[in-house]
Amino acid sequence: MSREDFRRDLRDAFESISGPSSPSLSARVHGALLDAHGRPGPMWLAGAAVAVVAVMLVGILFVAGPLSHRQIVPPVPGASPTPSPSPSPSAVVVTLGPFTCGTDLAINGMQPSSQIVFVNGVRTGTHTGYDRITIQFQNGQPPTIEIRPQSNSTFTHGASGQTVVLQGAKGLSIIIHSADEHTVYTGATDFKTGYKGLVEARQVEDFEGTVQWALGLNGDGCYRAQFLSNPDRLVIDVQTN
Repeated sequence: MSREDFRRDLRDAFESISGPSSPSLSARVHGALLDAHGRPGPMWLAGAAVAVVAVMLVGILFVAGPLSHRQIVPPVPGASPTPSPSPSPSAVVVTLGPFTCGTDLAINGMQPSSQIVFVNGVRTGTHTGYDRITIQFQNGQPPTIEIRPQSNSTFTHGASGQTVVLQGAKGLSIIIHSADEHTVYTGATDFKTGYKGLVEARQVEDFEGTVQWALGLNGDGCYRAQFLSNPDRLVIDVQTN
């Protein structure tokens, strides 16, 4: 290959790589090629070497140029990945039975009849659609509970035989067998609640293993009752609507 052909090929290669990146660099390389033209021996080789280095430099700049212009998107201040919602724990739902009206009810517990259970808490409360009395036991469920509705609020006070009249138009008697309410329990024995359905609750017996509570009611006197655990307790709901 002649010197003229080499210079032409080198110039074409340089221009195809450099393009419009650096006009001044292109001019310097062209000048070096022209200065080398006509110079014999080592000077021509020096010019050719300068041209080759320039071509390599432009190639590196050409490759690195697009990479150096990559767009970097800054993070949005305060932004954070949205965590996946944790599954909600399943709520423990206690299903109570239906209300009954004017019907006697017997509830059997889990204790043998020879074991006395101790009442350690009595409380009342009102809720949407019903009022509640809760009788809580310290050492398990009593073997038997009897619930007897009545059309009035007049009761007999235990072994004394005295008559007790509670507030309300109707009544509900709760008889707890194999139970004791005087050893552990120190709370109230007469609750005048002012509720819509359960207006008064009064202890009328605690003698020889029998505990009895009398409830004075308004309305239809419909109720529901059952044992609940943790802690063991009897809940009685009086319907209010």
